[in-house]
Amino acid sequence: MILRSHILGCLLGTAVGDAAGLRCEGLSPRRARRLYGDEVAPTLLLGRGMCSDDTEHTAMVARALAESNGDPETFEALFARQLRPWLLTMPAGIGLATLRACLKLLVGVGPSRSGVFSAGNGPAMRSALLGVCTNNENECRELVRRSTRVTHVDPKAEEGAWVVAEAAALAARGSRATPLEFIENMTTKLQGGELRERLDALCQSLRAGHAPAEFAESQGWTRGVSGYINHTVPAALCCWAATPDDVRQSVTSAVLLGGDSDSVAAITGAIAGANLGDAAVPREWIERLAEWPRTVKWLEQLADTLTAQLVGDRAPQLPSMHWPATAGRNAVFAAVVLAMGFRRLLPPY
Repeated sequence: MILRSHILGCLLGTAVGDAAGLRCEGLSPRRARRLYGDEVAPTLLLGRGMCSDDTEHTAMVARALAESNGDPETFEALFARQLRPWLLTMPAGIGLATLRACLKLLVGVGPSRSGVFSAGNGPAMRSALLGVCTNNENECRELVRRSTRVTHVDPKAEEGAWVVAEAAALAARGSRATPLEFIENMTTKLQGGELRERLDALCQSLRAGHAPAEFAESQGWTRGVSGYINHTVPAALCCWAATPDDVRQSVTSAVLLGGDSDSVAAITGAIAGANLGDAAVPREWIERLAEWPRTVKWLEQLADTLTAQLVGDRAPQLPSMHWPATAGRNAVFAAVVLAMGFRRLLPPY
């Protein structure tokens, strides 16, 4: 039951972060505040929230983990197999690297060769659950490598995704490290370069008691956090580490940074939810999710199945991704996103 709480917390944290961040996607912090104020919640349309590819990829990772029983090669093949029908449902807002990789999968390229050289944040948005569901760093790193290379082969993408997975794994593995202690420890394990420098700067910011917005400003992200892995990951870690006992505040901080707000908030929510458990994810945010066919109940069933598989119990039936229904849902979602884009043409500026 404890493992289930971490798994479900990761799934729900991803979903509410994704849904809460969508409204501010692509906006600068200043413009987002002018349009929507400081209140953050999953309210994309008529007070209800919808999820994007961040949540969908996390769900596909969960299904691949459950079916593969943790075997890396099988996991990779099963995850790639789901990406093919996922692309055919015409998901809105898909990243260019992921699009190119999925097109390669569609024409028969294998998952070990389908990835493209990109340091986008796609692998990081789906990696938190890999940490929760593995027993040690070596197992986690191998699954992260397999998950990443299906779409991205830049080493920076894998390294950033691994840091996210390890952050999400702390409570599930019984670690008593604080977020600051975790980040300090991770910097010693990285290969150097930009991510290590960013995390060193983050540690200094956290020791000084700076808010996430102050850290973002110090890094030059005044117009929002980009989708570059070495921007997204430090930003998400900052929002989690600043308020590690409060999922709502962590996600709110991530959304208010602007830019690629749905992915930054989804990663932040995944880490916070995984460490605190599903009960810590704001219930009213969960109730605002207007997701179909993969509802909150569907996520709970997925958590049940994955947990049972991991602990060796008799697992309930794995829920289907409902691809035909997803295509219709994505058409509605695209219309909502388009309407939101037209709204942004109007004041206040």
